[in-house]
Amino acid sequence: MVPSPGIDSWWWRFLEKYVYRLPEPPPRTRTKPMQVICVGPPRSGTESLQQALLTLGYDYTYHGWDIMFEENHRMPAWARLCRKKWFGSMDGESNITTKDFDELIGHAVAVTDAPASVFAADIIAAYPEAKVILNMRSDLDAWYKSVDKTIVGVNDNWMFWIAGLFDREGFWAWHVAERLMWPLLFRAPDGNMAKGIRRNGKWVYREHCNMIRGLVPKEQLLEWNVGDGWEPICKFLDKPVPETEFPHVNTMGKGWKEREEQAAKLWVGRAFRNMLLITGVLVGGAAIGYSYWRH
Repeated sequence: MVPSPGIDSWWWRFLEKYVYRLPEPPPRTRTKPMQVICVGPPRSGTESLQQALLTLGYDYTYHGWDIMFEENHRMPAWARLCRKKWFGSMDGESNITTKDFDELIGHAVAVTDAPASVFAADIIAAYPEAKVILNMRSDLDAWYKSVDKTIVGVNDNWMFWIAGLFDREGFWAWHVAERLMWPLLFRAPDGNMAKGIRRNGKWVYREHCNMIRGLVPKEQLLEWNVGDGWEPICKFLDKPVPETEFPHVNTMGKGWKEREEQAAKLWVGRAFRNMLLITGVLVGGAAIGYSYWRH
């Protein structure tokens, strides 16, 4: 990755506001109360939890992938919320409110992955009646290897870097996840997510879990390990245990790899076409200019 100016610099704001500006859908309004917030760090069974909660009847469980892949996405609004959390707003107000979340996930009754873990303290305060699941991995070294292979691996993937440069939606997907959410969660204010996770990943994981334990009353909190399956969740949420096996998404050939392929189909091919078009225009313009200069 090419070093970049600080993520709160005028440069990134200029790119957001002018170069990669996208039309945005209207804000959402909440129609049902938030019921379950799963605040565990990434690669701690977040997709499995999403599928489990859907099975238990939580009819819209919002996941970090939805930020990028849902129809009528709200990636620019998520970027603004990240800035509000990590850098404060330009009017000096830095508190994130229930309204801020409702405008983005007002249709969701449960939430997991990035929207819950990155904004854990804020979203717990926004929905104080919701039950909280702290989803974890028992083996911290295994978690670290998983994060390094997936989240950091994408950060080192030049194809997605090209997509973030030459496609507007690709820019926002990369920008929100790879510059604003995960890097700042892992204490990398320069936006260098790989360095932040490799330096700080394990202690941030432990600190995050301890923060949750201090924030949430014991009767409202379930500490759940990826291998624990249905029973603790169903008991905590007062739901019958389904007859189906617990959905371990990443062991079923789905999960991360499937999402990488989805991203490539959406943005990488389009970015390469745009890159070739821009290159062609520049080369053509240079040739015309040279011809005029010669004559």
